[in-house]
Amino acid sequence: MGLMGDRARLVETRRLVAPRAGSEDEQDASPCPAEPMPAADTSCAADPADLELETARRRAMETGDPAAFSRLGALLLRRGDLDGAERHLRAATAEGDRSAANNLGVLLHQRGYADEAAAWWRVAAVAGSAAAAHALGRYHRERGDEPAAEYWLRQSAESGHALGAYALADLLEHRSDVGAERWFRSAAERGHREAAYRLARILDGRSPGKVPANGLAASLGPQRNVAGGDTSVRDLRAAAAGGREAAEAEQWYRQAAARGHRRAALHLGTLLEGRGETEEAAHWYLTSAKDGESRAACALGFLLRDAGDTESAAVWWRRAAQDGDGNAANALGAMHADRGEPQQAERWYRAALEAGDVNGAYNLALLCAEQGRTAQAEQWYRRAAYAGHREAANALAILLLQGGDAAGAEPWFSKAAEAGSVDAAFNLGILYTQRQDERTALKWYERAAAAGHTDAALQVALVLQREGEDAEAERHLRVAAEGGSAEAAFRLASVLERDPHRDEAAETECERWYRKAAEDGHRRAQVRLGMLVAERGDVVEAARWYREAAEAGSRNGAFNLGLLLAREGSEPEAAMWWARAAEAGHGRAALRLALLAARRGDLAEGQRWCAQAVEYGPAEVAERAARLRDALQQELSA
Repeated sequence: MGLMGDRARLVETRRLVAPRAGSEDEQDASPCPAEPMPAADTSCAADPADLELETARRRAMETGDPAAFSRLGALLLRRGDLDGAERHLRAATAEGDRSAANNLGVLLHQRGYADEAAAWWRVAAVAGSAAAAHALGRYHRERGDEPAAEYWLRQSAESGHALGAYALADLLEHRSDVGAERWFRSAAERGHREAAYRLARILDGRSPGKVPANGLAASLGPQRNVAGGDTSVRDLRAAAAGGREAAEAEQWYRQAAARGHRRAALHLGTLLEGRGETEEAAHWYLTSAKDGESRAACALGFLLRDAGDTESAAVWWRRAAQDGDGNAANALGAMHADRGEPQQAERWYRAALEAGDVNGAYNLALLCAEQGRTAQAEQWYRRAAYAGHREAANALAILLLQGGDAAGAEPWFSKAAEAGSVDAAFNLGILYTQRQDERTALKWYERAAAAGHTDAALQVALVLQREGEDAEAERHLRVAAEGGSAEAAFRLASVLERDPHRDEAAETECERWYRKAAEDGHRRAQVRLGMLVAERGDVVEAARWYREAAEAGSRNGAFNLGLLLAREGSEPEAAMWWARAAEAGHGRAALRLALLAARRGDLAEGQRWCAQAVEYGPAEVAERAARLRDALQQELSA
């Protein structure tokens, strides 16, 4: 039983973090948008904007209609002629035009007169302008007056205004109000891409088995390039599950991605990759990466790497790393390390660390450890461990323990285990076992076993077997065996075989576990499987398993193979295997050789083997060997 350490192999950790509200939609960047204008007539060859402006001017002058002045003011505002726009908008507002009041508020806000702008938005909002109610709501929110903000945003949202619905949802989500989902949906259904994205994030987070955003802040795996705090692309991909909410989330991701939302494209790629639809996933990763999303570039790199195109993968990783993506820098470092280019690897790991990714320090430690630079490895492990990297804490503890500093190692094992490192919990079990503190050791073994640690489950089973808790021990043996432990598979088969009430199904299962352990190279399982198939008369398969065990050093395998060969008439070959078993301390094999020598008349050889049989036992063998030795001595003395 050895300490569980960390062997460097690249793990994809493509991190996704939900963005701030309105981070991609330009329409949300302006707090007070003007009400939408009717489309201009573009049928003639003149500049449509100039033609529309001239038409509005003529109509305003000819009719004096407030709506015409309002329209003219809006056109001038759009063109940046604030002085001209203000004159016409004020003329229209004097006649009660609500659109003019809203747009006058926009103009005043642009000039820095926020309070006066709010007064005009109030006028327009009271008159029923949804756009003005939205602008007024945002004005109040910027000043920290959330009740007023909610009131006006709700007025706008309930009037069907997409921006109002989105802003209300953002406010409600900020307060952890479940009503946010309804208004994100309302805005998304009206084509608001950021609302579609954020609605998808809500639904995605509720999908069965889904890892929440930021849910891996303390979940650091045991291998090279582990995630440093955000949910990774691989974790999201692995957790991507079916169901109604997952399907709906995908629908909204698609809508937002189709409208150019790069984070939605990234998440959509993640969902598709989780389903194995890598071709379409690559399309969306590429779309997102081209729009400047470094995490998508990193994820695309992993997808290309998995497809065997490491050169293209490196191009995208390099692009992401240059944009400050520490995970991509780690991936480049691991690629160079695998190619035997440690200097390049170290360069990229340092870049990852400079980008704020603590895995860079961990990977640097692994690199130094592989090169035998123990002091530097300890330095980097310690830096990562102090930053909260649990597997670095476990690795540091192993390094200290190997250097004879058990007292220094224990706190780091404990810190890593408390942070969720399964290997560290198992290692604590080993540490306390070595101290003969079986009770504390069992506590840590049980903790590691509960998290799926195969060797820990086996250790728990062994303790339970010693205490006579066979039923509970069997449960842990089954967990360990299913986790790939050959020893657990052998012991589970032995437990099943000892059951006096076992039926045919249990016998089949018993043989299955013996076979699993035997195929994994477990010598005792190979011998026992050979015995089971020999009982069925399958001499060829029995001989194969005995031979495998014997050639691997099993004295019982050598002895049983000798018995099988002797029954088949191959006594000289049988004697060869018995000799191998006897030289390894097998008493029965020594007795068989003594009997063969006696039959050949080689009394001295017979006595030699008798002496070994007496020494090796067991008792009944030693007794028979002693009688034979005495008889041979009498023959020699006669």
